[in-house]
Amino acid sequence: MSDAPSPKEIAALTAALSSTDRPTTDRRNLLRLIDAVTRLTEGHASSLDVKITSVAIQEMQKAYEVFAPYRDARKVTIFGSARTRHDDPIYDLTVRTAAALADEGYMVVTGAGPGLMEAGMVGAGRERSIGVSIRLPFESGANSVIAGDEKYVSMRYFFTRKLMLVKESHAFLCMPGGFGTLDETFELLTLAQTAKSVPVPIVFCEVEGRPFWTPLMDTLEPLLNDAGLISPEDTTLYRITDNPGDAVAEVTGFYRNYHSIRFVSDVMMIRLQRRIPDDAFVAFAARHAGLTDGTPMTQTGPTEAEVRDDDMVELPRVALRYSAKGFAPLRPLIDDLNGY
Repeated sequence: MSDAPSPKEIAALTAALSSTDRPTTDRRNLLRLIDAVTRLTEGHASSLDVKITSVAIQEMQKAYEVFAPYRDARKVTIFGSARTRHDDPIYDLTVRTAAALADEGYMVVTGAGPGLMEAGMVGAGRERSIGVSIRLPFESGANSVIAGDEKYVSMRYFFTRKLMLVKESHAFLCMPGGFGTLDETFELLTLAQTAKSVPVPIVFCEVEGRPFWTPLMDTLEPLLNDAGLISPEDTTLYRITDNPGDAVAEVTGFYRNYHSIRFVSDVMMIRLQRRIPDDAFVAFAARHAGLTDGTPMTQTGPTEAEVRDDDMVELPRVALRYSAKGFAPLRPLIDDLNGY
């Protein structure tokens, strides 16, 4: 690769930025990316800094292309140990849960490794699996279910891999695992707790008679609560079950009426499958008034920004000025919405 961009590369970049196919917001963000690269070039970044930035952007671009054809598909990410054997009961539970979710129309995303990552893909099948692996010196790459598939991508950095394991998914199943699984699980909880992600169902799965998450959280919850390090409602961010049917019901039930959220300026737009009847909405709004800044929540259509972005414009909305910290307090509202 040449040290300087070729005329073809410059022309391609100029054409991309001036294209009317890209929204104004996209062009603005691409210009910010170019500005950041310029500052990286002119600043005091080390060779390692430049390498990390370059590889990370290249990895993300490649992964975006892998996921792009399935952008509209509901997905569930499964985290779990790479060391789990095929004859372990949690392997079978993972296969059965993934298969049931695939039957409900979900694609399954895993780290593409052996153990419980493989079990999730065995359950979902190759056609409904997406793999995002990490290149490690002591692991051989993708499992046999997803190896060679167009829905598989290999990453160098854990942080880019975790981004892709989280970014596209609408639900998460956390199976027993070691340091890596615990890291992924607690990052999920952090993102939800701090509202740096959208609300999603997070299910901790274990085998009856061989609890994993139950004793772990029985220890952590009172320790963190008593020290004032988490809020009591933070424990609503996840569910623990040893039943595949309950795990699937937690995922699918979360989207029975609730669809998604988007913030437009400082207003939370909650998109629904079905509008709440007007007479019932008055009571609904009163029950959840504590989540707002005092401004009444309303039922409405899409905002101008959502129309401009063609963002779920066909769906009804509940609009509110959300004042709670994090998304844990939002779970009762979502559960309530799903009753309509």
